[in-house]
Amino acid sequence: MTDHGVSSRGGLSPQAEGEGAGTGGRVSPDFRKQLEGYGLTTAQILYRMPDHPGILQTFLWQHYDLCPHFPELNRFLAFWKRELEGPLHSVLVAHSRLIGPAELRRVDGEFRLN
Repeated sequence: MTDHGVSSRGGLSPQAEGEGAGTGGRVSPDFRKQLEGYGLTTAQILYRMPDHPGILQTFLWQHYDLCPHFPELNRFLAFWKRELEGPLHSVLVAHSRLIGPAELRRVDGEFRLN
C-alpha cells in the first residue's frame, strides 16, 4: 500500500505534514482543513435593520465548514444573535467540498520535454 499523505483518520500523515512546495515545509491550514473533509460554505444572511424592521439587509459569510451540521456557521449565527442588534430573517446556505477522494492521487511519473 502506498502513502498518499493522508492518514486513515483523514488527517495528514507525519510524512506529509512537513511537505509543501514553496512554503518552507508547511502546509496551509486551509488546505489541511480541506483534506480533513471541510468544504467551502457560503451563507447569505438576510436580517432586519434595527431602526427600520420592515427593511431587509443582506450579509454574505464564507468560511470552511463541515456539512451537514455546519458547526462554524452555527457558531457565527449564535454570535450574531447574542451580540448584534439586527434580528435574523433567513439564512441560505451553499456548500462545496473542494477536494474529494477521487481527486487526490499520487503521481508516479514525470515527462520532460526538451
